Amino acid sequence: PPSHNLEMKHLPGADPELVLLNHRYEELERIPLSDMTREEINRLVQELGFYRKETPDAPVPEEFQFAPARPLPTLLPSQAPTTDGETPPKRDEGEHPDL
Repeated sequence: PPSHNLEMKHLPGADPELVLLNHRYEELERIPLSDMTREEINRLVQELGFYRKETPDAPVPEEFQFAPARPLPTLLPSQAPTTDGETPPKRDEGEHPDL
């Protein structure tokens, strides 16, 4: 059965690869598949969080709608809110450089 957000493209003469894209279709990762068996590839796809539909028109559970979309590690540190609730001081309130 097909995965709802997994597309297979056969490129003649090319080594098979699993290309992971984000929601903007930007490439995240390439995983070579040439040395893997069909069973290993199926296991890999499931471990990555892809949902296999029972039939092509079967509904996809809500928790799998955007799976296996993972946040990029580079976005996490800058996007994390500060836990103490303090905003970094922009300048000392006592300073008046225009006076």
